[in-house]
Amino acid sequence: MYKRLIILSVIILAALCGLVWLGYHSIQIRAQGLEGVRLGEFAAVAEQIRQDVKRKLDEFIQTEQERPYTDYLYYYVPENVISSQQQQLPLLRSPLAGRLEHGLAYGNFQIEPDGNITTPNDDIKQGERNLDDKLYTEALSNRINVGNNLLPLLNGKITGSNKLNIYRQAEAAPETRPKVTDQVELTRNEDLKKKSEESKVAQSQYGRALSIESLQSQAQKTQVMPQKRSVVEQNIFSNTASRAGRAPLSRENQGDLQIRDQAELPQPQAAQGNVSQPLSERERQSETVQVRIGPFETIVAGGDNAEESIFGGQVFLVRHVQIEDKYFWQGFQLNEQKLIEEVKESASKFVREGMSIELASTKTIDAAYAATENGDIAYSAVLDFLFGDLVLNLKETNPDWINKQKIHLRNWYFSIISVVLLAVTLGLTGLWRSARAQIKLAQKKDDFISAVSHELRTPLTSIRMYSEMLEKNWIKSEDKLAEYYKNMRQETERLSRLIENVLDFSRIQRGRKKYTFKIGDVNKCIEDVIKMIKPYASQRGFMIKTELGRDGKIAFDGDAVTQIVVNLIDNAIKYAHDAEDKTVTVRTRTDKQFILIEVEDHGPGVPHQQRKKIFEQFYRSEAEATRDTTGTGLGLALVKKFAQAHNGFVEIVSAKPTGAIFRVALAIRV
Repeated sequence: MYKRLIILSVIILAALCGLVWLGYHSIQIRAQGLEGVRLGEFAAVAEQIRQDVKRKLDEFIQTEQERPYTDYLYYYVPENVISSQQQQLPLLRSPLAGRLEHGLAYGNFQIEPDGNITTPNDDIKQGERNLDDKLYTEALSNRINVGNNLLPLLNGKITGSNKLNIYRQAEAAPETRPKVTDQVELTRNEDLKKKSEESKVAQSQYGRALSIESLQSQAQKTQVMPQKRSVVEQNIFSNTASRAGRAPLSRENQGDLQIRDQAELPQPQAAQGNVSQPLSERERQSETVQVRIGPFETIVAGGDNAEESIFGGQVFLVRHVQIEDKYFWQGFQLNEQKLIEEVKESASKFVREGMSIELASTKTIDAAYAATENGDIAYSAVLDFLFGDLVLNLKETNPDWINKQKIHLRNWYFSIISVVLLAVTLGLTGLWRSARAQIKLAQKKDDFISAVSHELRTPLTSIRMYSEMLEKNWIKSEDKLAEYYKNMRQETERLSRLIENVLDFSRIQRGRKKYTFKIGDVNKCIEDVIKMIKPYASQRGFMIKTELGRDGKIAFDGDAVTQIVVNLIDNAIKYAHDAEDKTVTVRTRTDKQFILIEVEDHGPGVPHQQRKKIFEQFYRSEAEATRDTTGTGLGLALVKKFAQAHNGFVEIVSAKPTGAIFRVALAIRV
């Protein structure tokens, strides 16, 4: 049996070790999953921000692309006006006039064929400057900035007769039309884009490049819209006359602008494909004019503190406009500050709990990667606007959140494992104890069978011997006959007690023992038992002394009390057979709750370590092979069971000078 237990224990421990390993491995995977989930949340937020920024840019570009070319003029004639030769056409102020900022656009301008730069705010006369001096100053600064930084790129930075014709191939297909961006700037932008794509952040699990294609000119188409010739001519005349009356720039501003109103740019040349041909006189006299408006194209220029820009320069969006054989450019500067505010606003809408955001330029992209490696930044997304990049750094407001979750998981895991280990330990311990108990019980049962066989054989042998002698009429003396009959009766009583103990124990074990509680005198019951057992005690040299109390009336089971007294006196006679004082005292007394039955002997007593064990079933204080006392190991076990049936208890105390007192308590109220 022990061999099977050892094999079972090894299997359980091996399975437990495997469970511990798998659990710890699962914790590691779960921890990595938490990092992946959190990283996925950051990536999802970055993508939501990109989508929102793209939507805003798409709406902005759509609005600006659909904006009439007349909005760039400081005066214009309404489209729905009815013209006549006798009536002067009305002129309205440009809706872009009065301020420089319009959404993401700043400082709308128009570059005339002769190189002049006009804006919707050019009609501020000298007398009006005092009323809006700040606007005048800003409008003037905007014109100077466009002239100094954008126009040289459109001219190719080439002076003299070799200027770049910025209008060639104006009507070419979008996929074949060359970019107006200067080659130097184009190369710089490509380098920036390449740097962004090859950046460690773009390749890292902690970030990626998010392209925003809203400003790609390929996604836009050239618009062709008809307009009345009279309206077009009035618009050109009104703005030309107003420009002629515009207050001249100061001498120093003229030097900065580097533009002469008289400078003539080369006229557009005929191009291949679908480029418009020179108009005939008949077409010129037509009542309707076709206005062609091209898509916006992006140009990154230097100057005006461009080094402080997050994009590395000023971003201009320009489009070409053709009215018959007249070509000019219209555009505006992208309001970088406003774009950043829009990105921040989008970020504030989608950023989740435990996250914070900051924006950085492409100059700090490697620093952002280093920050992600150091744990300062959880995720870096590069918003690629094609003309430049904006780094979106997402941070953890609580960097220890994942570590705390890991610790929390590990604590739960180790707590559960500890409980499992404790349960397995207790289970194995209980299993081993149960096995040992079963083995001991099996041994006790074997001893019990041996004891019962011995206890049955002794009285049966005596009865058989006496009966044979009486049958053969070998005994002639009347005294001997009486003695033999007496011995036969005593042996049958002994045999009856043994069988009754075995039967009672069997009934109790199966739960079939029934008790009959009746009101009676316990002392009277004890007296009857002593009268019955006195001859047995006298035959073995013992004297039974009684000290019975006065009040012994309670509800009790007579058979059970009889068994208690008989078993206790029999136990005292068996274990005190070598005592000098062979007196067994039976006494009763009453306290508030119990009637106490005490049986005192003057034998060797009971050692303290055995005082609980002797009430166990089949327990014998001596080895079965070497014991010199009779019994089956059931007597005291039955005494305990009967006492508990009366809501009482049994205990052992030492007698003086030697011996033991067995005390049984029977509850007064059962």
